Amino acid sequence: MTTLSQLYKQKEKNGTGTTVKKTFMVPISELYLEEGSNIRPVDQEHAEYMRDCWIDGSDLPPLSVEVTEKGIKVIDGQHRFIGAKMAIDLGHDIPRIECKDFVGTELDKLAHMAKSSQGKPITPLQRAGAYNRAKRQGHSPAEIAKAFGRSVADVELHLQLLSSGDVLIGMVESGEVAATTAVALSREHGPKAGSVAAEGLARAKAEGKSRLTKSAAMPQFSAKKARRLVELLVDALYVNEEVIESLVLASGTADEIQRILAEYRAGIPTNGEEAA
Repeated sequence: MTTLSQLYKQKEKNGTGTTVKKTFMVPISELYLEEGSNIRPVDQEHAEYMRDCWIDGSDLPPLSVEVTEKGIKVIDGQHRFIGAKMAIDLGHDIPRIECKDFVGTELDKLAHMAKSSQGKPITPLQRAGAYNRAKRQGHSPAEIAKAFGRSVADVELHLQLLSSGDVLIGMVESGEVAATTAVALSREHGPKAGSVAAEGLARAKAEGKSRLTKSAAMPQFSAKKARRLVELLVDALYVNEEVIESLVLASGTADEIQRILAEYRAGIPTNGEEAA
């Protein structure tokens, strides 16, 4: 069986476009993690999973590293690195770990960490934290969006999430409220958004639900009734008599108009559909 190495060595003969990107086998004692540098906190369960992968001899990707005055800093692959040390503590021999150079700016580092999940997807709050770190470095939302491969709207939404208050942030972190819902509530209710969300979540749980949806948190008035109100008002006559402005309603429409307006003032939650 021909290997890639053999294919590459014969490239002048076979015309392959294969190229080589070097990795290095680095002694684990020369590697280190810088506390707080990774956008993800260490997840013990995931580290243990990586430990088991090392013990089982699984084929794991190389760590992305940067050579510093302190040693060789792990940029991406903290759970693989911690898992290897845990496997060593259990008596397994792992003298070296495959590593590759990380080349890029500080913004590139943040984007790389966000894109490289290794089975541990980034959470909305971790993404927001990464965007915020990039913002503090002086990057614009457009620059951040380009580096992370996301939209400017996504960057702005996650940055706003960090200003939505401790209650909503806690709900997002626990998975009880979506990030988009938290931001929408914050925009709508300002400082009261947390208490509004808490009340809505309590109602949702009383109904046997585990999370607060946007439709439940921010119920919309019936679109059908809103259209009906327009139909009833289209033939109304506008009258401007000096200091008094008024609408003269078409005959037979007043009672229905009053009912619709009363329902709107009462905030009847029909979630955009006609109530049964």
